[in-house]
Amino acid sequence: MSGGLLVAGTTSDAGKSVVTAGICRWLVRQGVKVAPFKAQNMSLNSFVTREGAEIGRAQAMQAQACRIEPTALMNPVLLKPGGEQSSQVVLMGKPVGELSARGYHGGRQQKLLGTVLECLAELRGTYDAVICEGAGSPAEINLRRTDIVNMGIARNAGLPVLVVGDIDRGGVFASFFGTVALLSEEDQRLVAGFLVNKFRGDVSLLEPGLDMLHGLTGRRTFGVLPFRHGLGIDEEDGLRVSLRGTVRESNTAPPVGEDVLRVAVCAIPLMSNFTDVDALAAEPGVVVRFVDRPEELADADLVVIPGTRGTVRALEWLRERGLADALRRRAAEQRPVLGVCGGFQILGERIEDEVESRAGTVDGLGVLPVRVRFAREKTLTRPVGEALGERVEGYEIHHGVADVTGGEAFLDGCRVGQTWGTHWHGSLESDGFRRAFLREVAAAAGRRFVPAEDTSFAALREEQLDRLGDLIEQHADTDALWRLIESGAPQGLPFIPPGAPA
Repeated sequence: MSGGLLVAGTTSDAGKSVVTAGICRWLVRQGVKVAPFKAQNMSLNSFVTREGAEIGRAQAMQAQACRIEPTALMNPVLLKPGGEQSSQVVLMGKPVGELSARGYHGGRQQKLLGTVLECLAELRGTYDAVICEGAGSPAEINLRRTDIVNMGIARNAGLPVLVVGDIDRGGVFASFFGTVALLSEEDQRLVAGFLVNKFRGDVSLLEPGLDMLHGLTGRRTFGVLPFRHGLGIDEEDGLRVSLRGTVRESNTAPPVGEDVLRVAVCAIPLMSNFTDVDALAAEPGVVVRFVDRPEELADADLVVIPGTRGTVRALEWLRERGLADALRRRAAEQRPVLGVCGGFQILGERIEDEVESRAGTVDGLGVLPVRVRFAREKTLTRPVGEALGERVEGYEIHHGVADVTGGEAFLDGCRVGQTWGTHWHGSLESDGFRRAFLREVAAAAGRRFVPAEDTSFAALREEQLDRLGDLIEQHADTDALWRLIESGAPQGLPFIPPGAPA
């Protein structure tokens, strides 16, 4: 069996995904054959593997960090929220039904442990090391009995645990101590130590606290990673995108032409695969922001309606906020609008949904000549095609089947004037197509904007992954980290009585 490690976190969004990717990239640069793994992922940002399996985008990004193809083995359970109370359960890349949180944690989750362990064992039998990512916090004591992604998988697979804490939020020492203290003695034995994430300032000022933490817990800190902008790649949860003028990390290079291009993304409910706009944000001179009010569309050169896990709900939200009327006006005025997946469906004439919302027949915005019927079978494909004279690659994840009755063909959708619609996620990552599309948008918007001819999204992604690997290599104790991965679960670490300092 190969070496392994579980990267846990004191909270959600502590940096587990990027730290896991960084460790993977560091290892592969040392000649180690490594793979990522996340037993259970809750995310609306997903990806389609070459064999047609749906997994979390974070695991696809981590596979890229390992320089291998992603597979369903790397994320056997994916939960896609459909609201506050239920999620679609995707098992080994295929949807198997909808479950409430109570139903999932009340019995279904534990039944999946065997599948999860089999996937991890297969990966460990193939690779030199498997770097696993936890979910949320390992100290969710109300869910420990049925846990299959944090201490549950660590204990069953004999994995050492590294706990990541986001010091930028504050309270990281209390979070580290409290996380360990709340675990049972058996689980505590697996926790090897800590990794501080997103530190700003002089590390020497932090060191006394790290020494005290070691004294209190008997566990060392494996590194202090400095804060770096632009490393939040392929976030798991679109629900965390804050509004009020939030700007995606954009390329810092100045525009090639005289103008910048402003892109407004409608932050619709249950927004999925909002990472589609990352390729736009990577272009010099393109500024991307998420909006939720009609007046915020006024100065936008392009409006994007992204994918969503709740097409009918998102449509109602657009109408309630006055965004639906603003989008219709834009289309009538020949001002660019792009709908992707659920956004494409919203722009159509009619939606028949007895699957996702069970709302029956609902009128769309009527901008594109498209009628959509939701099928129970989910489309999961990796199409390749051509648009605007350029080769395009993408991936499709949807229940909606589109009947296009007019307009100009555009990928699997259509175009009417300056309104475009497609089910293809990831199409804007194709450099030639993205540049051709932006030239059309700039011309329609009257902007003197010129796409940079040397921008490669794939190369920029590789640079980001290398930066993650650099963080680990330069700011973590890699010798100790490798010994931990190679040797397995630590032994002899002291037990901390819950709620009381050692």
